[in-house]
Formats: sequence, C-alpha cells, structure tokens
Amino acid sequence: MIVFYAATLLALAVANQQSAASNREPGAGNREPGRARIVAFGDSLTSGYGIGESLAFPAILQKRAEDAGYDYEVVNAGVSGDTSSRALPRLERALEGNVRVLIVALGANDGLRGMPIETVKANLSRIIETAQARGIQVLLCGMEALPNQRQGGLGYSIGFHNLFGELAARYDVPLVPFMMFNVIGNPKLMQPDRVHPNADGARVIAENIWPHLERLLAAPVH
Repeated sequence: MIVFYAATLLALAVANQQSAASNREPGAGNREPGRARIVAFGDSLTSGYGIGESLAFPAILQKRAEDAGYDYEVVNAGVSGDTSSRALPRLERALEGNVRVLIVALGANDGLRGMPIETVKANLSRIIETAQARGIQVLLCGMEALPNQRQGGLGYSIGFHNLFGELAARYDVPLVPFMMFNVIGNPKLMQPDRVHPNADGARVIAENIWPHLERLLAAPVH
C-alpha cells in the first residue's frame, strides 16, 4: 500500500505541474448573487482535474443538496496544485457573497511536499478562523501523507493524520476523516494516472462528504 501511495503522490505532482498553467479563477461565471453558497475550497481533487467541474464532487453535492430540499449553490473553488499556503491568497475571493458553509479540502499537496506539520496546521487554522469570524460554518476534510525522512519519517505521517482531528476539536468543526476513503487504490474509481478520481470516484467522494455536510445544513441557525 505504501508503494502504491508513493506512486500516486508522484503522479499527483506531475499532473499538478501540467495543469497549473491552465488554471482559471475557480467557480467564475457560475455564481448567483445573493443565493446561499457552499464553497468547496481545495486542489485538483476538488477542481475536477481530468473530468471537469460538472463531474467533480462539488457538482455531485449540488445535486444531493437540491434533492434533499436545500436551496444552496455549491461553488467549486478548487485549484490544481494548491497547497494550504498557495490557497490562502485566494481565500478572500472564495468567501465573497452569501457563503454559509466552507468545505476545506486541502492538504494532499502539503503532504506530498513534506511541508512542516505546524505550517500546514497554521494555514488551515487561519482558513477556519477567517470563515468562523464571518459566521461561516466549516467542514474539514482530512488527508494523509507518506513518511517523510526530512520531517521525521513515520512520525510525519502520524502527525499529519492527527493534525486534522486536532483542528476539528480545537475549532469544534465536523471532520471527514479521509475524503478519498474507498477511492484511492481502486482502479475502477480512478483515472489512468492512478491519482485523480474518475466520475465514479468523484461520486464516492461526494458520498463520503455528504452525511457530514447534511448535518450542517439541517442544524438550526443560531
């Protein structure tokens, strides 16, 4: 499994480099002024790399919300290649308008690059705090990382895994333990690059996220 995950992360790096030049402002042109929004703030796993926004997990969540009777616009604010540091400068733009929920789906590229855990934690903390200061509910999605010898080997993987739970507890936000659960490693749910989900994989990711998101949407507004 470790060997497979290593190959996956390497392919992710290559794919992100190839797609970075073609990125545009995520969600541009499909926002409805005034409508309550759910913003999915992430990287290529969110943006729909290789399958397009219309098949990415935010689009699936849009349909799930509508089918459940919730009047929300789900905005895809994913940019391929983004780390938590690279995403910070575009946070203000992502939070424009009537944003009610922010899905934070960052960390895969931080783990790939062996970013210090405290740096990742500080970046994600800033994102969560910025949203909460505006009365926006946050749903945090956990990610995993390989052992990084420069950062302590296996201890890095453990610390990286734990940081998401620690942040969820500190800020009292719901946590999707690992949004790629049951997707990564399954060739039927992955694109040929073995990194990015195909349309079926995106649906499984949406199913992993939806129960946590629905609880937020169903909770009374204080």
